[in-house]
Amino acid sequence: MDDSLSFESFYEGAKKVAHRAMEDHGRGEYDEFALHAGVAIERLAKAVLVSRNPIYIIEVRGNVSTDMLFHMGGHREAKKIRTIGASEAIARLRTLEVLAPDKGLDALIDVRNGVAHTGSGDEAKAFLPTLAETVETMLNDLGGPLDAFWGRWTATARMAVDNRRSEVSRDVQVRIGQARHRYDDRFSNLPDHVQERLKIEQLRLKSFSVGQTRDGLQIGSSERCPACGSAGHVLSVNQGTPENPDFAVVALRCSMCHLQLATRDELVAAGIDVESTDEQVARKATEFFGGLMPSEATLQAMVEQYLNDDFDDLD
Repeated sequence: MDDSLSFESFYEGAKKVAHRAMEDHGRGEYDEFALHAGVAIERLAKAVLVSRNPIYIIEVRGNVSTDMLFHMGGHREAKKIRTIGASEAIARLRTLEVLAPDKGLDALIDVRNGVAHTGSGDEAKAFLPTLAETVETMLNDLGGPLDAFWGRWTATARMAVDNRRSEVSRDVQVRIGQARHRYDDRFSNLPDHVQERLKIEQLRLKSFSVGQTRDGLQIGSSERCPACGSAGHVLSVNQGTPENPDFAVVALRCSMCHLQLATRDELVAAGIDVESTDEQVARKATEFFGGLMPSEATLQAMVEQYLNDDFDDLD
């Protein structure tokens, strides 16, 4: 039988493309993720079918199926190698009761085949649990360990289907895992002591800034990144009144691993003590302004005065 139609070929091909899908998802390239996720599922489905019987991947279509039947038996070379597609492979695994009906899986394969189109990348992003759960189900049928297939993506795959957590918690923990891999990909070639020194220097460069936007007063400060341990930039906004500001941290962005957390709920899910961070920001702001947090109107006046200052005496 053609080696390209062997169990090993389908399995290794599925693993390679599944890892690529995970990398796509981590980079936010969700349309590419959906494409590669569909290919990975198709190849692993064929691996499962071949493990049962190689003829299960033959496409039934007139004389073509007869040629392929003899080809798979090793008695004749088929003029054209033709096997079933993703949808039929999944259908056959459902007939064998390996896979159960799943509208999410059907939607993913439709997107992969170009039958359906997602309105935005965020819709394709939601297929990650479908990929992880389908792969796990097929691996269970094969009796193969999850980590042998997923490698460094094992924790991410497990987190994607952890129903004990809230949707926000799962999503954040998946993104943290992806960010760690991005950090490793960027800096793994550096010696360990250089990487550690880099993090230490990052944490020493703790910044503090205050700015005025159309939405009001905002404060930027530093917080240890929950993914890579470097100094991430956190944003706090005024949730009090213009006269009596009350700042709360609402977002984090790390320039080292590119982790982004966009809501207070996501910060909590990442393990950040938001109340402690709020207290630190308030203390730094008070120190910054000499013991008293100014109102937004006062701060705006300070900014305007700074911009209008005459620096001729510095010439």
